Amino acid sequence: KALERMNELFKTRQIQKTYWAVTHQAPTPRSGRLVHWLTKNASQNVTKAHASQVPNSQYAELSYGLIASQQGHYLLEVAPVTGRPHQIRVQLASLGCPILGDDKYGSPVAKRGYIYLHARSLSFTHPVSQQPLRLSAPLPPDPLWRVFAGVAAP
Repeated sequence: KALERMNELFKTRQIQKTYWAVTHQAPTPRSGRLVHWLTKNASQNVTKAHASQVPNSQYAELSYGLIASQQGHYLLEVAPVTGRPHQIRVQLASLGCPILGDDKYGSPVAKRGYIYLHARSLSFTHPVSQQPLRLSAPLPPDPLWRVFAGVAAP
């Protein structure tokens, strides 16, 4: 029963997801909202962002903000409104801020199978008790994430 209730919260977008991403570029503007229509090439496992609707595309929206910079890297907080495959990766890349390590979407630095995108927190109202909940995940033990360890959770 709990799984059914949680699935319904996700389906009806009653769960707010927050991600942190590290990039080599600061976004311009420093915060904002991105809206694209995404198409996926399944054979190459890549998604493309379009400025307007094209055939077989899906609407994608997120908000972002620069929350810290350290040692030539920029920490962005990302809150997707929709949940499309590769959405955050392709939308940040379209802004000129590919996620560090994400060579598929234009990062100048690849790190074998690892990109600097972290599912930071989930916020929702408990389906039974109706109490607001916020669940946060600690940063990975990677040295680059540690330079941002002092940043307060969103």
